[in-house]
This record gives sequence, structure tokens and C-alpha cells, in this order.
Amino acid sequence: MKIILIGAAGSGKGTQAKLIAEKYNLTHISMGDLLREAAKEDTEQGRQMKEILKTGQLFTKELTLNLIKKKVNNNFENMVFDGYPRSLEQAEALDEVCEPDLVIIIDLPDDVAVERLSNRRQCKACGAITTNEHEKCPNCEGELYQRNDDQPEAIKKRLELFHEETEPLKEYYKPRDMVYEVDGTATREEIFEKICQIIDSA
Repeated sequence: MKIILIGAAGSGKGTQAKLIAEKYNLTHISMGDLLREAAKEDTEQGRQMKEILKTGQLFTKELTLNLIKKKVNNNFENMVFDGYPRSLEQAEALDEVCEPDLVIIIDLPDDVAVERLSNRRQCKACGAITTNEHEKCPNCEGELYQRNDDQPEAIKKRLELFHEETEPLKEYYKPRDMVYEVDGTATREEIFEKICQIIDSA
């Protein structure tokens, strides 16, 4: 099974993707993680990617698809896509190598997304996501930091790009009768329960 999770920044799609991957034994493809890892490389491309991440802009379809191909070794089966595709161009590129079975959209109002992202922190040691109410990582006691793409200007840009580039994917996939929507303001447990119902009935 191949599942695409779509949601604005702060919708919790990364958390849900991990839960889905664990429950259904799927490979979790986090485009954000792949891009941040590649941006750490001390190369010209790595430095360019780091700058793009700071501004929240979209990456080219060739670059994103190549990162995924490398991650899965060209085996496009049994996976959940988190943060990909983010544009019609990327969706068309993905269709050339595999067709998704389910597209699940996590709806979240912009004001809620801004509030969540502004308070979000990530652990330098284990990569866990938490909130600014913690001084240390709840998982490993590691140091927490605010990601560049969670800064106010980057958040605004990310949401603008989501509405402009990613929301049209709903109409792109709708004719295939595999698009489902979930309320992103619900609790993590409620969202996961709804998603599991969708997957189990597919």
C-alpha cells in the first residue's frame, strides 16, 4: 500500500506518518527529514538546500524524487509519504514511478498552524519534536532548538506555499476516488483512529 499524507505545516502529518508506518509496517518517507539530512552535507548543493529550507521554498521535482529513489532503492512499495508531493509537478513526477492507493488530507486552520509551529522545538540528539514548555528533550534529555523553518517569516511563507502549491493536489487526486479528509484540530489519538479507519476500509 502507498499512502500520501497532505497537510499544512503544523498539522501533525509527520507524527501520524510514523504511527501509520509502525502499525502497518510501511516505510516512512519524510521529505523534510531527507532534505534536512542532505542540507547538512558540506557541498555547494547542500549549502543551497540549506538556504532554501530557511525560506520555506519548494525544491525541484528532480531533486525531491531522486532523494526518495535513493531512500527506497527504487522499490516503491508499502510506504507512507510525509510532506511529498507538495506540488502538481511533484505529483506528476511521482505518478511516473508509482501510483498512490490513498491520499489523506489533515485539515488545519492557519491560525492553529502558526501557534503550533511557533511553539515547536526539535531535539538535536534524537530528532524528536516537542514544545517550548520543555527545557530538555522528553525522550533523551537532549538539547532542544527551534528549526529555521519554524521561524515566523518561514512559517508564513510555508503556509502561503501550501495554499498555492499543495492544496490543488486535492482536486488532482479526487477523480481517482481515493481522497479522504481528517479534522486536524482533533487530538493525535483521534486523528490516528480516523486514519486507521480509512486505511482499514480501503
